[in-house]
Amino acid sequence: MFLLIMSLRVKNNYLLAIISFFLFQMAIGQTVTVLEVDTNMPILGVSVYNPNKSKTLVTDYNGHVSIDGFKDKETIVFKNFLYEKRTFTKSQIAKLNDTIYLTPKVEYLKKIVISASKFEQNKREIPQTIVSLNASDIAFANPQTSADLLNNTGNIYIQKSQLGGGSPMIRGFSTNRLLITVDGVRMNNAIFRGGNLQNVISIDPLAVHNTEVTLGAGSVVYGSDAIGGVMSFYTKKPQLSYKDDLYLSANAMSRYATASNEKTGHIDVNLGYKKWAFLTSVTYTDFNDLRMGSHGPDDYLRLEYVEQQNGEDVIVANSNPQIQNPTGYNQINLMQKVRYEPSDNLDFDFGVYYSTTSDYSRYDRLLRYRNDNLRSAEWSYGPQQWFMSNFQLTKLSSKSSFYNKIQTTLAYQNFKESRRDRDFQSVLRDVREENVDAISLNVDFEKRFNSKISLFYGAEYLYNLVGSVGEEQNIETSTSTAAVTRYPNDATWQSFAAYASLKYKPNSKFVFQSGLRYNQVISKADFTANNVFLNLPFDDARVDTGALTGTAGITWSPSDMIQWKLNASTAFRAPNIDDIGKVFDSEPGSVVVPNKDLKAEYAYGGELGLKLNFDDKVVIDLAAYYTFLDNALIRRDYELNGETEIMYDGELSTVQAIQNASKAWIYGFEVGMDINFSKHLKLRSQYNIIGGTEDNEGVEEPIRHVAPSFGETHLKWKTEKFLVDTFLVYNNEFSNSQLAPSEAAKDYLYAKDSDGNPYAPSWYTFNLRTQYKHNENWSLTASLENITDQRYRPYSSGLSAAGRNLVLALKYTL
Repeated sequence: MFLLIMSLRVKNNYLLAIISFFLFQMAIGQTVTVLEVDTNMPILGVSVYNPNKSKTLVTDYNGHVSIDGFKDKETIVFKNFLYEKRTFTKSQIAKLNDTIYLTPKVEYLKKIVISASKFEQNKREIPQTIVSLNASDIAFANPQTSADLLNNTGNIYIQKSQLGGGSPMIRGFSTNRLLITVDGVRMNNAIFRGGNLQNVISIDPLAVHNTEVTLGAGSVVYGSDAIGGVMSFYTKKPQLSYKDDLYLSANAMSRYATASNEKTGHIDVNLGYKKWAFLTSVTYTDFNDLRMGSHGPDDYLRLEYVEQQNGEDVIVANSNPQIQNPTGYNQINLMQKVRYEPSDNLDFDFGVYYSTTSDYSRYDRLLRYRNDNLRSAEWSYGPQQWFMSNFQLTKLSSKSSFYNKIQTTLAYQNFKESRRDRDFQSVLRDVREENVDAISLNVDFEKRFNSKISLFYGAEYLYNLVGSVGEEQNIETSTSTAAVTRYPNDATWQSFAAYASLKYKPNSKFVFQSGLRYNQVISKADFTANNVFLNLPFDDARVDTGALTGTAGITWSPSDMIQWKLNASTAFRAPNIDDIGKVFDSEPGSVVVPNKDLKAEYAYGGELGLKLNFDDKVVIDLAAYYTFLDNALIRRDYELNGETEIMYDGELSTVQAIQNASKAWIYGFEVGMDINFSKHLKLRSQYNIIGGTEDNEGVEEPIRHVAPSFGETHLKWKTEKFLVDTFLVYNNEFSNSQLAPSEAAKDYLYAKDSDGNPYAPSWYTFNLRTQYKHNENWSLTASLENITDQRYRPYSSGLSAAGRNLVLALKYTL
């Protein structure tokens, strides 16, 4: 009996255990674990939902989520903005042992670029060189302006005429031969000039999510101006919530820098719902006058400046010649974005951007002397204002014969800038104000026919309307009279274009890409009002020019260790209103006048690249390039009604005009190296060598925007909470004979060599940057720049760089 009872108890317990096991399995069988593909770490915050989003869940800290509520054959989407999206049915998940692996986009962003075709492509498959900075790179670099952000790529040289500026130089080209885009919208407008440009500082670096720079021509996709490169800025995007609860995130940052007494405050807030998301970003920055370093040429010191005392201009001694007086200014940047995603294959994005500066002095013009006295009592830019509204529709389709993805972008921009200058002890102030309204419409298509062939194609329309006024103010009588305007008022610039680019990938080792673009550009200008002052031999100008450009390139990876890239391209720049109709004093004693007989300039270039990867321990990138610029639009001496000199702003000036009067040859070599000593310690070095000449009536001369050889080397150490970067930035000398004639004429910008001639000395800085992440919410970034307090001035700059500079930034993330 005892044995029977025990047997029944064992059987019952065994039966109970079996039932409990199956019940347990049924319970936990509905729980899915979401892991990162390489690290097997659980992923928090992955949205899990069905296509109509009637069921939405989010993974917990262990990467777990219960899918009890989904049906067996129901599609389930796993999505997080840091990871690639994946979809499964409930039965498919069961076959995967209830474990889902997601590929991180953090690494994905480094390998995927948008700028080459306006659609996502693997960076490794693109024959052109593209350098990129992602959100973590930008946060660690902590740039004061977007010009400084570009400088951190190691491939771009930045010129500054004043603290409120930053003009990029890429592979010997700059200003209106480089293109800037923001969220896919072209920023270049009809008055982008050949002189140094400051428009890039209108972009808030604290609102930028990632930046991609195409080194070399980009005319097939972007049209006119993309001769030397394309700088593409992509701002932060509103994040949706894929559950019933509101997704709220926010960032607040405060920064202080000693060299300019900079004070910056920033906040951005994201409100995400199931289908709607809103992102607001605000940044305010205030700079005082910039202090230069202690060790370097005395030629850069600011010994004296002009100020008004009792209504009179007087020259006063600078109490601290290292303070560049006046250079301070302030700036505010605002951004508001709205996103609406009614379904997984349809996305609407609307953005409003606004940036404005205070008045700020053009410091380099205040360094000029005439008859042993400073030439100018004041020379300043008025507020530089930029407004953009941008609407973008993105649609995906797996059924359409014409596209898998279509992206339509409609944008309106308004640019305002002004200039105010007055000579020393003069009562007359010249004021010129410009305003540009710019409308753009882009429609871009992507069609993947199969795994081997993809087609990118699209069309573009651009329209610019230029407003320009000029007056001469008497500061004693407070009266003003009309004066010649910088540009012909109500001038227009239009562009019509269509392009197509084919990508052919027969296997994993070889990729071929080729493209064509046709552009028609029409400019109109009326000089009737300005002829009251100039007496031009014409009253209007019309330029109607077409351009066909193309590109072809291959990427060949015979092994995991070796990758070759070869690319050939043509590019163009059509004359804009600045070329056709500008009137300004290019340098003391010279005045530029309009020229209606202009044609487009063309560039023909090639690039050969080699990448060597030794087991991801040592990676070497090499690139050599060559560009020939034909019919180059360049400033040259000119005759106006048979005269070589005219009176302008009270001074007898040599007449000049933009002309198709030159050819140029630009070439260079770039080398980058990464050494991964361990997962904690890495070294990165980049060096750039650039050369070039241009033709001046049969004589080859140095080109103005070819920078000296430059580079930087970083040694980074990273742990879970700390990131430390010790780095050197260095720049070779430009002797007097290497300076372009137009640069040598600006001797006030340069140091003097042993013969008393202007030249640009070599320089270096030693720097330390560190970031400490206390937890997921708080982080501190600290930089000590130019530790040895070098006094130096980057090539072609009127502003000396900051001396020893401590930069502190505290960030809170919600």
